[in-house]
Amino acid sequence: MNNLKFLLSFLIPLLFSLHVTAQVERVEPPNWWTGMQHPELQLMVYGKEIADDLVQINYPGVQLVSVERVENPNYLFINLHIEKETQPGTFRIEFIDHSGSSSAREYQLLEKKAAPDRRPGFDNSDVLYLLMPDRFANGDPENDVVEGMRENVVDRTDRTGIHGGDLQGIMNHLDYIEAMGFTAIWMNPFLENDMDRTSYHGYSTTDFYKVDPRYGTNEDFLRLSEMAGEKNIKLIMDMIFNHIGSRHWWMEDLPTKDWINNYPDPSFSNHRRTVNQDPYAAETDRRNMVDGWFVETMPDLNQRNKFLAEYLMQNSIWWIEYAGLSGIRMDTYPYPDKHMMAEWNQRVLTEYPGFNIVGEEWSLNPAIVSYWQKGQVNKDGYDGNIPSMMDFPLQAALKESLTEDESWNTGWIKLYEALANDFLYPDPANLVIFPDNHDMPRFFMQVGMDKNLYKLGITYILTTRGIPQIFYGSEILMTHTESDHHGDIRKDFPGGWHGDPVNGFTGKGLSREQKEMQDFFKQMLHWRKNEPVIHTGQMIHYAPEQGVYVYGRYNEHKRVMVLLNKTGRKVKLETGRFNELIHHFSYGTDILSGAVFELDESITVPARTGLVLELKK
Repeated sequence: MNNLKFLLSFLIPLLFSLHVTAQVERVEPPNWWTGMQHPELQLMVYGKEIADDLVQINYPGVQLVSVERVENPNYLFINLHIEKETQPGTFRIEFIDHSGSSSAREYQLLEKKAAPDRRPGFDNSDVLYLLMPDRFANGDPENDVVEGMRENVVDRTDRTGIHGGDLQGIMNHLDYIEAMGFTAIWMNPFLENDMDRTSYHGYSTTDFYKVDPRYGTNEDFLRLSEMAGEKNIKLIMDMIFNHIGSRHWWMEDLPTKDWINNYPDPSFSNHRRTVNQDPYAAETDRRNMVDGWFVETMPDLNQRNKFLAEYLMQNSIWWIEYAGLSGIRMDTYPYPDKHMMAEWNQRVLTEYPGFNIVGEEWSLNPAIVSYWQKGQVNKDGYDGNIPSMMDFPLQAALKESLTEDESWNTGWIKLYEALANDFLYPDPANLVIFPDNHDMPRFFMQVGMDKNLYKLGITYILTTRGIPQIFYGSEILMTHTESDHHGDIRKDFPGGWHGDPVNGFTGKGLSREQKEMQDFFKQMLHWRKNEPVIHTGQMIHYAPEQGVYVYGRYNEHKRVMVLLNKTGRKVKLETGRFNELIHHFSYGTDILSGAVFELDESITVPARTGLVLELKK
């Protein structure tokens, strides 16, 4: 008996000291595709003490190039080479510990869609409808509260809380979006945001490969994309490379010490974005801007880390291929490492040549915005490779033009001269233009809730160069008279919830003014949809006079003349000044009213009115 006790006292500690085969908790990306232009694939593997294991893969056309280990033993980075001729299928990734014990994870290779441009990227023929999933429509009340999520109370009276909108709600109202004449949807982020508070906006990602369960599932997003595609509506995904949410699973066990900038003692960004272009900027200011955090709940990612950079690039390509995206809107574009961003753009566009990407650079200086656009010849030699940027300078000029009194250097001249700065851009026609978005007061509020000024501004956005974006609810004059707080700006779309007394989708309860504005949008959007002269036509504009701004769009087949009069009186304009545009045409028909305007010697523009004239002989 004593011998048995002695033996057990020796064996039990020995057994517990033996290495147990590591259990793989995550492999990301969760799957991949054959036939990709870039044959290399990096797998991030996460599991307890996984770094000690030997990795083996045996599948025709898949070569295990290397296995890289980092200081955290719970991570492995597996580098594969996938030949273009590799057949779709499933292979096993075997993990063998030092004792010879093994476990395996199955990994699926799917067939890439035959045509990279099967759904072309958004372009000048489109008008983007920007919506926030939580605030648009609640199609599935069953996912309002998800057990285990940190913020799981739905309260529509809480402007910073969860309201219950979801992907099913968007699917339920695709008919409305199509009927209005919108051709693309840009959704604010919908990936998991398992934060303690204010998770509704989506900009604090906690899982890059998972739709937030309160919005639905990955399969729901795929179904939304397919349904939208059937209606020829393109889908644009909002992505964030600069930061994550502080509840991201990485934060519990970081892969490397430099995965997060300034961690564990964060410093905050100075937001001096001009350091990217400033030839005199101090390196400390540059580093502070790029590496600084926004807030304590948004850890700043270090894109200079090669594993993280590859992870982010692959994640974008994964979502494009998975859901058939037509575009990406990249949040806070100048904050990540700019060299990594240039490489990311190149990788995406090589894989999908017809794709489009738009970056957010909230600067009113067109020289700063133009620095990033693909093809720009910068003094420092930088080419950011991004096709499109958000045109914040034009938005600011539009607001000022409509709200300032007319004089030699105020009013419409601000918009006229803003457009004159297009010489700074390699491709001004590919800029995304907008009257407002989710981060600023609604345009109707910006122009003092003046319906006439509002219509002038919308007319401009829908007829000038660029790709228009309209914020949800603009078509029914949504307001936020309570405050300019983001939670008020991002109100629920009326009718998106069962029992709403007002329904913007059906028109129930809308005021006469709201219905008229909705009809105005619909008429303008459907006309624009079928007008190549607006999509890709040349542009000419004339210095404003008498409170009227005149410009034209033209190609070899058609000419359109736009006259915007913001004054309280009708204005008579001599037509001789516009001969370069009018050419040999004798009259114009207004697309909205159907009224005919003779162009012989003069044209009279009604007070506080915009005319969009199709010129006729």
